[in-house]
This record gives sequence, C-alpha cells and structure tokens, in this order.
Amino acid sequence: MSEYATLVRRETDKSIESFIADFQKIGEVSGYIIHNEDSMEMANTFGKHGLDVLEGFDLHMLQLCNPEKASASLQKNPERAALVPKFVTIFSQNGKTQIRMLRLHSEMIQELVQDKEFAVATDKNYDVIVDLLDRALLV
Repeated sequence: MSEYATLVRRETDKSIESFIADFQKIGEVSGYIIHNEDSMEMANTFGKHGLDVLEGFDLHMLQLCNPEKASASLQKNPERAALVPKFVTIFSQNGKTQIRMLRLHSEMIQELVQDKEFAVATDKNYDVIVDLLDRALLV
C-alpha cells in the first residue's frame, strides 16, 4: 500500500444502473449527491464531442459532493478545491459491475496543501464514502 493513495476496488452482480441508484439513495441520507448525474455516462459525453465509442462501453464517472461540507471547507481555504471532488468510476468487466475510487491518504493531502485540518477531515470523508459504497452493495 502506498502511503499516498489507494485504489478502492469493489465488485457486484448488480447492474450499473441498479448500483448507482442504490448508492445515490444511501448517499443522499448522509448528505452526498451525485453532482454530475447528467454527464456521468462517458459514452454519451464522448459522443457529444463527436467521438466514436465502442459498442458496450459503459464507463460511468460519478462526481460525489457533500454540498454542506464542501461549502464550508472551500470558503475557509479555496486551495482545497483541487482535492474536494471525489470520483467513483463504475464499469462492466467479466460479467460483473466494477467500482473504483482513488483514495488519497492524509499524508499526501497534507503535503499538497499544508492543511492538517483538511487532511484529517478528508480522510474521514473517504471513510464515509467507502462505507456508503459497501452499504450500496448490500441493498
């Protein structure tokens, strides 16, 4: 394990749409929203730019946001903004739905923005998001 980041990996038999719906419902209870719901399906996004997409390409990139936390945090220190978006990628592979999230560790966050309070809070935020992912797998 790197001291700077970990790739969170989950897998489910649920369809992509079913997992996203469950994750969205569970996340909303904890104050999280999918910020880019209208553009998370990358085949559509690439298609809008005139790019060809292979048949069956089903990558979804969800941008998570807790507006209440983000608002307070970014007003306190706008430099945090580069590290605030949390992306969860979801795609099909080998007949299963795959879930991935890059989790930055507090050491890396502290090194990048020299903001210990933010590093600790972000580490806890990642814990919450991983818990939400795991709970969405069980619904």
